[in-house]
Amino acid sequence: MELFDTHAHYDDEAFDADRDAVLSALPEAGVSLVLDPGCDLPSSQRAAALAEAYPHVYAAVGVHPEHCAGFGEAELSALRQLAARPKVVAIGEIGLDYYWEQNPPREVQRQAFRAQLALARELDLPVIVHDREAHGDTLDILREFPDVRGVLHCFSGSPEMARALAQAGWYFGFDGPVTYKNARKSLEAAAAVPRDRLLLETDSPYLSPVPLRGRRNDSRSLPYIAQRLAEVLELEPEALARLCLENGKRLFGLK
Repeated sequence: MELFDTHAHYDDEAFDADRDAVLSALPEAGVSLVLDPGCDLPSSQRAAALAEAYPHVYAAVGVHPEHCAGFGEAELSALRQLAARPKVVAIGEIGLDYYWEQNPPREVQRQAFRAQLALARELDLPVIVHDREAHGDTLDILREFPDVRGVLHCFSGSPEMARALAQAGWYFGFDGPVTYKNARKSLEAAAAVPRDRLLLETDSPYLSPVPLRGRRNDSRSLPYIAQRLAEVLELEPEALARLCLENGKRLFGLK
């Protein structure tokens, strides 16, 4: 089974003790490609550096809604420079997060989201979108940028939202939560997604799937996610993995 983890944060401090060992072990474990998205400027710089250090790792650069306070022209200029580095293939992780009250005000989040979508349009790069408890505003803002493409990371919207975004050319990432007992909504959404728009993700070091919950996550857990999605879609796990690999390579322009 050849796998592409389209969302894993190996720049995170959770991997400081054994980052090289984990990343070096992935190809032998069947994970042939990894995409590491930044969440602010320092993590975007680290992700870009990791991509340059490991042949199977690529990077995205962006400012996550949790970290977008004060986002302005200086941050946009820095992202533009980072996006020009080798193996940076997307703008992300960007979007809206209305779950945590301590996050920046919603209008600040929306402004940073729009600015980074405009940057992606300018650079002709796909985006990696974080949408937590913000489905309506996310959908509305994405509709303002009909020529921008990308993935809804860890998709948690409805089947109806999935169908609407799929018609507009979007992709959908599914992670460890599809293996949880309360996964019905996510699995219904996955079933509504065209098969050529499905992506596999881990969101490492977070969202470990069953039976690994409570442990630090890494890309070697992808088979558990692939197995559960394959069951729902009535596919063989190897066929689903191959499908998602090709989908990810197509979206991010990889050979």
